[in-house]
Amino acid sequence: MKAFTIATATAKEAIRQPAFFVLALLAGSWLIFSIFLAYFTFGEDIKMYKDTGLTTISFAGLLLALLTASSTVADEIEGKTAITLLSKPINRRQFIVGKFLGIELGVLALFVLLGLLFEMGVYYKYAYDLRESASAAESAMQWAQVKQVLPGLVLGFLEVTVITAISVAISTRLPMLVNLVVCIAIFFLGHLSPVLVDVTSQGLAKGQVNELVGFMARLFAWVLPSLEFFNAGPAISTGAVIPWVGYVIPALGYCVLYSGAALLFAFLLFEDRDLA
Repeated sequence: MKAFTIATATAKEAIRQPAFFVLALLAGSWLIFSIFLAYFTFGEDIKMYKDTGLTTISFAGLLLALLTASSTVADEIEGKTAITLLSKPINRRQFIVGKFLGIELGVLALFVLLGLLFEMGVYYKYAYDLRESASAAESAMQWAQVKQVLPGLVLGFLEVTVITAISVAISTRLPMLVNLVVCIAIFFLGHLSPVLVDVTSQGLAKGQVNELVGFMARLFAWVLPSLEFFNAGPAISTGAVIPWVGYVIPALGYCVLYSGAALLFAFLLFEDRDLA
């Protein structure tokens, strides 16, 4: 119950901060503008719109999570305000869990807001591209397009959840700038690690890659989250239907396990942190 009280306060802080409105405005404006943007894909603009839209929403949620984690965890610890909260009957684990859940609620609010706008954009974009041949059948296809991107939005939120847990752990020890740099690096390496492993494996087989490079690539793939697992944009843009049971639910399980491990690491980092 105490953790949920902290979560509620953190969520309100996340939604009220200027970064929330700036990110919502910028991402929302791009989602609207890109409806009318010519991608020169010979009638397949809807595919590009779905891919770029999912990427935009995920990256906006990621930035909000990182900024909120830094401001509500790192700044409170550095500013000595966390000790006031912990002087009450609230332990350090409740503090971490409450902050994590509060950030998640703030990110969820942004995802819902941008997700609804994106869904309306997909619905309108499909009709806009085929406006000369609109029919009753096309209306049914519009709703099919809307349903198709829903798993992508959920997977994007799960991806941001993993990074949020890592950011909360880092925020217990490091300031905002370092947190942003490290988490963004983890974000890109988490997407590139499967490619790095494949390339280095082929290079090792041909004797073109140093053993140390191959070891580091495998280490990154083992330690860092496999974020490419959550990247459904390219598949959705080609018209593929992401199965809820066969893909989204296993992704949810992976998200829970990795986020849980990151929060346990946050407990260890914060347990002996001097707040005085």
